[in-house]
Amino acid sequence: MSTREDPIRRPPRRVVCVLAYDGVRLLDVTAPLEVFSTAAELGARYEVALLSPHGGPVTTSAGTRLLTDPVDGLAGRVHTLIVPGSPALPRQVPHGLVDAVRTLHSASWRTASVCTGAFALAEAGLLRDRRATTHWRHTATLAQRHPGVDVDADAIFVRDGRIFTSAGVSAGLDLALALVEADEGPDLAREVARDLVVFLQRPGGQSQFSVATRTPASRHGSLTALLRSIDADPAADHSLPELARRAGLSARHLTRLFRDEIGDTPGGYVESVRLEAARTLLDAGGTVTATARLSGLGSDETLRRVFLRHLGVTPSAYRARFRTTGRGGSEGGRGRRGVEAVD
Repeated sequence: MSTREDPIRRPPRRVVCVLAYDGVRLLDVTAPLEVFSTAAELGARYEVALLSPHGGPVTTSAGTRLLTDPVDGLAGRVHTLIVPGSPALPRQVPHGLVDAVRTLHSASWRTASVCTGAFALAEAGLLRDRRATTHWRHTATLAQRHPGVDVDADAIFVRDGRIFTSAGVSAGLDLALALVEADEGPDLAREVARDLVVFLQRPGGQSQFSVATRTPASRHGSLTALLRSIDADPAADHSLPELARRAGLSARHLTRLFRDEIGDTPGGYVESVRLEAARTLLDAGGTVTATARLSGLGSDETLRRVFLRHLGVTPSAYRARFRTTGRGGSEGGRGRRGVEAVD
C-alpha cells in the first residue's frame, strides 16, 4: 500500500473574459476585472483574461491603451464572457466584435454586457425575445433598433437565462458582484464589496441618478429658470399654480411645455427633485421625519410612498442599507445610528 496521500482535487478555475476593442469605455473594462481579481485574491477560483477580437493593444475612449490576448486563444475555455460598452456602440457595432461575441458566447457558461455592450449582444442576436437593459440614455435607442428585445429602462442589471445585461458604466460593479455572489455565496461577495468600498446591492434602479443630469436641456428660457429654482429649493412651494405664476404662463401651457421639453409633468419633475433631495439627506444620516420635511415631501407616509414607487424600497430600508453595507457605514467616523421603524 502506498503511503503517499492522493492529491487533493481542486475545482477548476472559472475563466472570466472581458472582451475589449478600440473605443471601449475604460471603466466598463476595469470594474469587472477588479471585482473578479479581488475575489480571486480572497480565495475564489477565478482566472481573469482581457481579450480583443484580434489581440494586441486596443485604445479606450479615454485614450488609455490596453494589451489584450486574441479570442482564439481562449475560445472553448470561457466560463463568463463580459462585453463592455463604448460611447460609439449605440451608433455602430464593429463587425469583428459581433463575430467575437458569437464565438465566445457559443462555448461560455454565461454572457454579460456592461452599459452599451448590450448593443453588441443584440447585434449578435443574443437578446432576441429576452429582457435586457443598458445605459438609461440609450434604452429607447436599443428598443427602437431591436424591437424583439424587452428593454427594462430602470434596472441596474437584468438576468434572462444565461444572459446578463447591466446599466450604465458603474453598474458593471453591481453586475460583477452579483455574479460572484451566485458563484461563491454572499459572504465572499460582501468581502469583495467591502474591499472595493462599494454597495453589495445598490438600492433602487437607474432612476436614482441625478434628476438634473437626466433632464434634457430646455430651449425655453422661462422653463430653464423654473427648473433651476426647483433644483435650488426642493421644499419651496412648487404647486402648478405657483409654477405657472413664476413662469408667466397658463397652467395648461406650462404643462404642455414640460411634456414637450422635459418629458414629464410639472408635478412629476418636482417629485423627482424632492426624491433626490431626500436620498441625499438620508445618505448624510438624516432622520426619516426630518428628511420628509426638508425635502419638501412633507410627511413620513408621503416619503414612504414616493420611495416605494420610484426605488422599490422604504426610506428606513434605504437608510439601513446605506449605513451597514460596508465597514465605513457601520464603523466609520460618523458612527452607527438607530434606524426609525416606519416600514
